[in-house]
Amino acid sequence: MNKIVVIAGPTAVGKTEYAIKAAQAFNGEIVSCDSMQLYKYMDIGSAKPTCEEQKAATHHLVDIIDPRDDFSVAEYQKLAKDKILTLLNENKLPVIAGGTGLYLNSILYDMDFGGGGADNEIRKKYEKIAKELGNEELYKMLQQADPDAAKRLHPNNTKRIIRALESIETGHEGIKSFNEVSVKTSEYKAILIGLTRDRAELYDRINRRVDIMMNLGLVDEVRKLMSMGLDADSISMKGIGYKEIIGYLKGEYDIDEAIRLIKRNSRRYAKRQLTWFKRYDDMKWFNLSYEGVGDMLSWLEKRI
Repeated sequence: MNKIVVIAGPTAVGKTEYAIKAAQAFNGEIVSCDSMQLYKYMDIGSAKPTCEEQKAATHHLVDIIDPRDDFSVAEYQKLAKDKILTLLNENKLPVIAGGTGLYLNSILYDMDFGGGGADNEIRKKYEKIAKELGNEELYKMLQQADPDAAKRLHPNNTKRIIRALESIETGHEGIKSFNEVSVKTSEYKAILIGLTRDRAELYDRINRRVDIMMNLGLVDEVRKLMSMGLDADSISMKGIGYKEIIGYLKGEYDIDEAIRLIKRNSRRYAKRQLTWFKRYDDMKWFNLSYEGVGDMLSWLEKRI
């Protein structure tokens, strides 16, 4: 059976380094599973692989989407699966690397993002509410109708909020009908690897990464993106690092506070990522505070 390797884990844990080593060791190429690294012009805040890293192993689905364009997990699923199948046909090992849980789900499971059962009148009704009363009002409606679903969606992800409300109104089980799935894809077999570190070490790496981003020019990167017409309401600018710098550039707080917020929000995100990935019962975990790349490669070699 065709096999892929998934290397997942929290932000700043070291996924890129370990994915490159796996790709080099087993004739592989890397398929990014990161919702921010897809975007062009967003290099520093997304911790995009450097030129040297991309030379060390071929990376796909990096730097391909204009941040001014809408992009969905359904579109990601198609791009990722097409690339995975192409690599498999070339007898190369697809190494999936990243920390975006829903994107990973779209690769591992047969998730249907079609509009099955859609009721256009209902959809138009909610679109009108969003236009006249705003996203916040629409999100409040979902919080009342299905609090659990609301927790899993960003308040500004209007399309998916409308789909959830539409699904509830037409008698389906809210967002669960297209987000919580259990049927694994039969297109390939996934070998799942999770990377973690002791909390103190991980948080220190996160804090140091933010300092590096600032030194590399994160503020100028955000300023350039804003000059392109992007702002705090743009989906692509919701990423950690971007939204906090926007606040600084708008005079809402000083640069020290912006840095503090980025570090705090990154640590919180890392906790959410770990919670998500620990739901995968068949994921093999490596604690990089005690284990190295050799341990991972030795374990992987027996399963490729």
